[in-house]
Amino acid sequence: MALAELFSRAAGTILGFFNMFSGGALSRLTIFALGIMPYISSSIIIQLMTMVSPTLARLKKEGEQGQKKITQYTRYGTVLLSGIQGSGIAVALEAMTSPGGTPIVPTPGWSFRMMTVLTLTAGTCFLMWLGEQITERGIGNGISLIIFSGIVAGTPAAIFQSMDLMGTGELSVLVVLFLMVLMIFVVGAIVFTEGGQRRIPIQYAKRMVGKKMYGGQSTHLPLKVNTSGVIPPIFASSLIMFPASIGQFTTHPMMQTVSGWLTPGNLVYSLIFTGLIFFFCYFYTAVIFNPVDVAENFKKYGGYVPGIRPGAKTAEYIDHILSRITFYGAIYLSLVCILPDYLIKYFNIPFYFGGTSLLIVVGVSLDTMQQIESHLVMRNYEGFVKKGRLKGRRG
Repeated sequence: MALAELFSRAAGTILGFFNMFSGGALSRLTIFALGIMPYISSSIIIQLMTMVSPTLARLKKEGEQGQKKITQYTRYGTVLLSGIQGSGIAVALEAMTSPGGTPIVPTPGWSFRMMTVLTLTAGTCFLMWLGEQITERGIGNGISLIIFSGIVAGTPAAIFQSMDLMGTGELSVLVVLFLMVLMIFVVGAIVFTEGGQRRIPIQYAKRMVGKKMYGGQSTHLPLKVNTSGVIPPIFASSLIMFPASIGQFTTHPMMQTVSGWLTPGNLVYSLIFTGLIFFFCYFYTAVIFNPVDVAENFKKYGGYVPGIRPGAKTAEYIDHILSRITFYGAIYLSLVCILPDYLIKYFNIPFYFGGTSLLIVVGVSLDTMQQIESHLVMRNYEGFVKKGRLKGRRG
């Protein structure tokens, strides 16, 4: 009850934001209280290390076997980060009391700390394993789907809470209507932008193989406005939440100051969050899309961009276009993710739903639907939509 009272007053703060990503598990201190964030933080660290570590860079180029090793290191990092975060939460909980003065932990000690660390780490490891199984044997990205389910799980409670506040007059009907219209508009903007592409025309030269003529086809290279998808907001949120949550659980004045800076709606938080989104947009796009490899493949099979020399010049041209549209994609992500922080601050909305969470829900839904659509079409089914096609569907 004491912990629930603490989190009920933390709505709209970094604690409420962290609790949203765990599907409300943190406020109840369940086995899955840490959620999947330690795994995401570990993935960020390993991916950054591949840029500076020759050993990891070599493993990345070794194909499937190298990727298995990198995945193994990511798992080890997840266990380590879960242990560190679990220890911090256990120690902090012992020193905390609810707003009414009730101790959060009635019997503190090393047994409580060890049990807390063990339980929270085991919960994160299970979610990590479950996410990998979904990715390998199911449809969609398992980790993204787990985050998606955590966000959606808190939606009914947020709706009922808003209805209760409307009934008591604490929340204006006009504010709720404005919020609903705004969310519909944001959802439409997300769907529109996620499907946005810049198509680079590709022409294949004709060539004679034996007595048959091959090539001469015209096609295009689609470059998405948001190539990195929902990864930048997730990575940025996980990085910014770690020091903010530690500061929230400690009584040191400096850490309390840092925690205040990293509270959603604060200018410092907005600047850091936007900067991280821009960084991860460019970083993740560079990881998953290499213009040099694409240009070499076109050159190998006789393809070229009209008016551009094959090879290095084509790679420079693709990289230039990709950098420009990624910039606009990063602006779009930043606006969508920062907007709800100020709605909470100035309109006193009692829950954190929108921005990053809405982007993840819509983005993961679109991605999963496209994958299901592809599976259905491959098996000669009509797919979800009989009239019209989902973006990304071919054939």
